[in-house]
Amino acid sequence: MSSKSQVVGSSYIPDLDTAHAFSWTQAGGMIDLGTLGGSSSFAVAVSDGGQVVGSSYSAGGEVHAFSWTEAGGMIDLGTFGGFFTSPSAVNASGQVVGRSELTVPMQATHAFSWTQAGGMIDLGTLGGSSSFAVAVNATGKAVGWSWISPNEALAHAFSWTQVGGMIDLGTLGGSSSFAVAVNASGQVVGTSQTPRNAEHAFLSTQTGGMIDLGTLGGSSSFAVAVNDNGQVIGYSAAAGDLRTHAFSWTQTGGMIDLGALGGSYSEAVAVNASGQVVGYSYVAGDNSAHAFSWTQTGEMIDLGTLGGSWSFAVGVNATGQVVGYSTVPGEVPHAVLWQPIANLGCHGKHGDDDRARRRQDDNDAEGGHGATLADCDLRGANLAGAHLSGADLSGSNLKHANLARANLERADLTEVNLKKADLTGANLTGAIFAGANVKGVTWSNTLCPDGTNSDADGGTCAGHL
Repeated sequence: MSSKSQVVGSSYIPDLDTAHAFSWTQAGGMIDLGTLGGSSSFAVAVSDGGQVVGSSYSAGGEVHAFSWTEAGGMIDLGTFGGFFTSPSAVNASGQVVGRSELTVPMQATHAFSWTQAGGMIDLGTLGGSSSFAVAVNATGKAVGWSWISPNEALAHAFSWTQVGGMIDLGTLGGSSSFAVAVNASGQVVGTSQTPRNAEHAFLSTQTGGMIDLGTLGGSSSFAVAVNDNGQVIGYSAAAGDLRTHAFSWTQTGGMIDLGALGGSYSEAVAVNASGQVVGYSYVAGDNSAHAFSWTQTGEMIDLGTLGGSWSFAVGVNATGQVVGYSTVPGEVPHAVLWQPIANLGCHGKHGDDDRARRRQDDNDAEGGHGATLADCDLRGANLAGAHLSGADLSGSNLKHANLARANLERADLTEVNLKKADLTGANLTGAIFAGANVKGVTWSNTLCPDGTNSDADGGTCAGHL
């Protein structure tokens, strides 16, 4: 997800045999990016400028990296002569990094950097047959890992720049290391073996070299991402190695345990500039996992699901929007965007009304992540496709709001102003509409509160509330 809330990924197309890369925006919805002539494509990253990168099958059955822009469409980034090329990341300048298969030796892959002006260049290796670039920052510094011996037994983390080439970042005293992320100032994070062959998260800088971030008391830790303030997130074994918890590390505070949602395992996946961490955690019983959001003040919050048992957060932008996927009833996965209530411009429309103040106090007590939109002024809000099952929207002003395809099952819409709102395709099953203003509402294929369909009820749910 970009800072402009553009989401990319892949989705099955109607025949269920293939998947296509997609780009989604609030204004334009989900659009099919197509393929390079083959059956399937998969998007993996997007820049703040809207450039999407991923992989696609070609007409000949090979897998090639692609770059897509709204103006230029999908273009093939080429290969090093082998069967496949796989991109990992793209920066704001349009530089793409990843790995591409060589012709000789067979099955060997080399890290690459691609730009519009220079095309695909080979980043080389640290002496072994293969290398892998996984991240790139705004200045063009790429990081990853490379085999250091021909037999591919040992790998070292590397950084690469156009001027300095590939540099071996070393290890924490063990045999292998792997870099996974780099921030704007060039700080690199990853995981390295120690002299005792344990795996520990590391932070590497040009001046300080590689430092061990420690663990949460267990034998191992793994870094996943780093923000521009140097905050590192990942996951670590706890004392006794029976539990694994998400962690956040800073230079001043060291490594702290982010906890879990009742289960024995949690993992931090992404962090934004303000320090908001997202990931997933098993819930009590370890039978399913839920996406979470964590802040220093609000602690770990369960982001719930779209009605299924599982959800996973994979990214968070500067405004606190979280992207990931969740299963719906029937356990089919859907892409999902979690929108902070504050981003909707929600504020009590009753001013000093006691009820508005009490509801706001309740919401604040839950770290701002409460499941209530009661008494909010949401006139003209775009809530198309929103999952608001069981939500409290009582007393809210939703005049002219776009609620098309929204799931409002069992929602409390008492005294809500829905004048001229769009409820096309919305699910209102079991919703409470006492005292609601539904004048001028657009009803089309809307599931009414009593379970009937507006199209079968004369084009309205007005008599079925």
